[in-house]
Amino acid sequence: MKSSANRLLAIGAVALLAIGLASCSATTAATGGAARADGASFAVNENTLVFGVVPDSVDTETNYQPLMDYIAQETGKDVEYHESTDYAALIEAAIAGKIDVASFSGFTYVTALNNGADIVPISSIVTVEGQEPGYFAQAIVPASSKISSLEEFADKKVCFVDPSSTSGYLFPSYNLLEAGIDPETDITPVFAGKHDVSVQKVGEGKECEAGFAEDSEVKKSDAVKVIAETMVPGAPIVISGSLPDELQSDLTTLLGQVTIDEIIAAGIDSADSDAFRNTFFATEPVDDAYYDTIRDICETTKATQCEG
Repeated sequence: MKSSANRLLAIGAVALLAIGLASCSATTAATGGAARADGASFAVNENTLVFGVVPDSVDTETNYQPLMDYIAQETGKDVEYHESTDYAALIEAAIAGKIDVASFSGFTYVTALNNGADIVPISSIVTVEGQEPGYFAQAIVPASSKISSLEEFADKKVCFVDPSSTSGYLFPSYNLLEAGIDPETDITPVFAGKHDVSVQKVGEGKECEAGFAEDSEVKKSDAVKVIAETMVPGAPIVISGSLPDELQSDLTTLLGQVTIDEIIAAGIDSADSDAFRNTFFATEPVDDAYYDTIRDICETTKATQCEG
């Protein structure tokens, strides 16, 4: 088998992504949003905050709406939902200055930062009381499958989420390497695009005989079972470093450490729902150093996406 330094990202599409992002970073200044005399700028205008996300499931907008309502109420600004088509598109939007606030994955954050995005991590969402920021990248197989270990993924059709997904590609690929599986030559990789689609395809057992997804989507399905999991640094909420200093400070205070009860008490009725409670309990502060674990994996694997 190849050395681990050369294995992880031999897939051509990923290399093209890195090249495209490098090109984007070179033109950031020309594609940014509305600028002010003090040098600060907004994605659209000073009355609007653009909230960027990657649609990990069909419920993505519903899951984030209470948080957007809270930001709108507390800042007095309109909050515009920006749904990127995939992880690469969200990275490009950040580099181009087209988002003001966003929910990234850890890997997407590191990739965007390395390619010139002016973004600052302020917090990570905690879904369960008492839990630390973070979630699980889970290896899954059909519920009826006899596969019980990562070593048995060899020669199988394996679902990943996206080449820039933390729990849907980077950590799974690293784990496969640790298990002696080359993610390019020892399996047939399939990119599902979203976590829920990866779960669906694995559950069906046709396009994918095994796969990976984040735990929040896996737990919704009884068609798959978990055979391994790895804790992943919590996905960051980031703000644009181009926003006015006062607004950056306000958003950091607002989103740095807040509970669902505090959001409801502020009058955001949309937060008082089972759907939101299933995805949000609180936020906890994080900083750039929190994502050094991802950088360590990048260094070990020489992952192309990590390069600026």
